[in-house]
Amino acid sequence: VKLTNNYVSEYRMEFKGRILIYSISGCRHCKAAKEKLTSLNLPYSDVNLDNHPDQRDSMMTLTNQSSVPQIFFNEKHVGGNTEFQALVTYYNESKKFIILGICRLMCFSTQAEEELNKLIEMVKNTRSPPNAPQPVSESNQPDVPGRLLPSEKDEMSSLVEDLSKQKEIIYDHRRFFISKPKSFTGDDLITFIAHEKDTDRVKAQEIGQQLIAKKFIASVNKGQPLRDDSTLYRLLQDSPSNALNAGLPAYKALTSASELSLLIRKTILNLYGDFLSKDGKHVDYKGIGESKGFKDYIEQVAQLQRAQIDELSRQEKLAFYINIYNALVIHANIKFGFPESAWKRFKFFNDASYIIGGHEFNLQEIENGILRSNRKGVGMLSKPFSKSDPRIQFILESNEPLIHFALVCGAKSCPPIKTYSPEVSRTNCCISEFSCLVTHVKHYFHTSTTSQNIEAQLKLAAASFIDGDDGCRVDKPQGLIGLSRIFKWYKEDFGKSPPEVLVWVKEHMSNGLKKQDLTALLESNTYKLDYLTYDWDSNKK
Repeated sequence: VKLTNNYVSEYRMEFKGRILIYSISGCRHCKAAKEKLTSLNLPYSDVNLDNHPDQRDSMMTLTNQSSVPQIFFNEKHVGGNTEFQALVTYYNESKKFIILGICRLMCFSTQAEEELNKLIEMVKNTRSPPNAPQPVSESNQPDVPGRLLPSEKDEMSSLVEDLSKQKEIIYDHRRFFISKPKSFTGDDLITFIAHEKDTDRVKAQEIGQQLIAKKFIASVNKGQPLRDDSTLYRLLQDSPSNALNAGLPAYKALTSASELSLLIRKTILNLYGDFLSKDGKHVDYKGIGESKGFKDYIEQVAQLQRAQIDELSRQEKLAFYINIYNALVIHANIKFGFPESAWKRFKFFNDASYIIGGHEFNLQEIENGILRSNRKGVGMLSKPFSKSDPRIQFILESNEPLIHFALVCGAKSCPPIKTYSPEVSRTNCCISEFSCLVTHVKHYFHTSTTSQNIEAQLKLAAASFIDGDDGCRVDKPQGLIGLSRIFKWYKEDFGKSPPEVLVWVKEHMSNGLKKQDLTALLESNTYKLDYLTYDWDSNKK
């Protein structure tokens, strides 16, 4: 059977068997594979692991792979997008030959073309056997949270909304000839609460302190409790800031910072997928910014202003700040555009910020301050936080080098985009130039404890990056080792010397030929180490 456009059109709806693809939302390789199937008029069943996380173990059992997409023709496992695209490459070329009137025999001379014909003939005439992967019914789709916040408002939100309208007490106060915009005194606040709640000043002061604890208001000079005097306070939404979530009301009833970060990442990844080109190569960031879904996202990040980040565990900090960092990068690309020079990149990472838990954090401060335990970053002359900076209380107690394979700056040489949870199952999700690892966050708002933690997820991310050509290249015959410049820029996180860094890389690499070759070169001590060119180009449309 020869593959022609007429062939796939003629038999499109008459397959006895089944083509099935495992995918996730927002995965560029999944989208490219589906688009190719559609262009060939080949019907397929899509098992979206975001909607059906219970199917992930079945996929991994059948394929011994954690990446998506994974494509099956009946029980025959074709592989991922790369393998599938290789099968149809010659078909695409054949159409060019036909148009030019060249002998059709030239179109069908490859093993890949013959294999694809056999696969199509098999699903056309043979029913899918019991051992083939099975499609899932959308009617049985689990209750996975969507993109919207819960509708319930915090019980104190109505009081805050009423306070925000009190122009007679909220105005620009002056202290020592310095203007304090949109502020109010502690005694005015207590008077207002006492009147609104019909209570005495002692009780009103207690209610006001609750507003501080819930981060609805804060003292102009950070950290002061509510006093019944002329001390100045301000609604958090009125804080003078250029943060991308500043100036927005945050009245929702929140549960935990970890759950909020998961929802934010889920939303931005879905938007990313919605505006990904059909071939999976470009993203319409302008389209994202003008979409209804992006307005929902803005409402979500507004709630970060009040996120309770004081008591996060190490695992929760890692998941929370990695998710927020990656979401902020995409948000900043939409707002500012992709930085195309070294100076613009420096400004980008220092200007792009969110207010989180009443404190403002830019990208540099999240990466080098929080996640790298207050270390100087590339081009930085000092540590992000001084000893007196109140934000220093949130840093990780010890540096975690694995974060470098989870943070995504938006450039092509960056590691994949993933969603992280402090407690998840054994697969991760990403949007990568080279691979898409499957993420499962257990129902997002109903996370249950599993055997693996955030460190396990990060180790999988590191292995995925190092296994790819962007992370590490090994040419054993030539004695050459190439590493991503991440290992040069942040050398102190991986070892005291290049040999120590290479040992770290080897220990975090997946078992396989590359690891064997790297081990042999390190043992022989006869190799040359080079750092790969970092591709700062973006995938914007």
